[in-house]
Amino acid sequence: MTIHFPHHAFVGFDRLFNELERLQDSKLQTNNYPPHNIIDLGDNKFTIEIAVAGFAQDDLTLTLEDGVLTVSGEKDDKRSYAYKGISARKFSKVFNLAEHVHVTGADLQNGILIVDLEKVVPEEMKPRTIPIGYTGKTHTNAKENRKLLKESITETI
Repeated sequence: MTIHFPHHAFVGFDRLFNELERLQDSKLQTNNYPPHNIIDLGDNKFTIEIAVAGFAQDDLTLTLEDGVLTVSGEKDDKRSYAYKGISARKFSKVFNLAEHVHVTGADLQNGILIVDLEKVVPEEMKPRTIPIGYTGKTHTNAKENRKLLKESITETI
């Protein structure tokens, strides 16, 4: 089943629609290995914790490309086990980051990979009040704007 999104009704949401279509077209598989937490620290800060017991820092790879954070792990273990209860299988975990979310750090502590994230909203996207009479470049009063409009209409007639 194909769902078509009304792209014409939304401006600047190309990445969102592309991601929705990618998810729709892919055969989604639930992969819960390794287990993870996403912690909201407030103030647009987040932490991803991933349980990677048995993996060393050199066994793990973090990559960020086009808003997609991929955490991979592969352990080269040639030991022979009588019993192996601690999983250290190869994995790749993908996190789709929202716009303006940046990775600010990563650390490995006690078998937990910690990835710090922060949403940094650009100044031009923060809410602001637009004063009436604002033309985008300079502040003018409404009376002056109407006068300029009348003059431009008069010149074209």
